[in-house]
Amino acid sequence: MFNRWIEDRLLDVLGNEGVGCIAFSVLAQGLLTDRYLDGIPPGSRASLGGSLSRGMLSDENLGRIRGLNDIASARGQSLAQMAIAWALRDARVTSALIGASSVVQLEQNMAALNRLDFSPEEIVAIDRYAVDGDIDLWRGPATS
Repeated sequence: MFNRWIEDRLLDVLGNEGVGCIAFSVLAQGLLTDRYLDGIPPGSRASLGGSLSRGMLSDENLGRIRGLNDIASARGQSLAQMAIAWALRDARVTSALIGASSVVQLEQNMAALNRLDFSPEEIVAIDRYAVDGDIDLWRGPATS
C-alpha cells in the first residue's frame, strides 16, 4: 500500500499470458500492522535500525497508518488483514508473501482471505492514505 511500484506493464503482460504474480512485503516490514499505531515500541524492527528506519515513521506516515487502521476496523479487519486483502484484490496477484513470527500471527493474517472484496468507496478512502510516503526500500531496475 505504501509502495505501489511494479515494473512497467508487468501486470498487463502477466494477465495476457495467464501467469500470476507474487507480491512481497505487503505489510511494509510491519508498518501496516497495529505495532506502530502509537509510535515506535522498544525492541521493534524500527527501533533497531536497519532497513526499517525511524525516519519512515514520520508523523505524516503514522497518520496514514492510523487512517488505514480506521478503514480496516470499519471493514471488520485488522490493518494487516486489510493490507493483505488489498494486495490480493487484483486477480493477477496470485500470492502475497508475509512474514509471521508466530502461529497466531499467521492465523490472524490468513483471516484476510475471509474478506477480499472492496467497495469503490473503500478504495477511494484507502487511496487517500496509501501513498508512497518515501517508503521505497526495494525499487530499482530489474537488472540491478
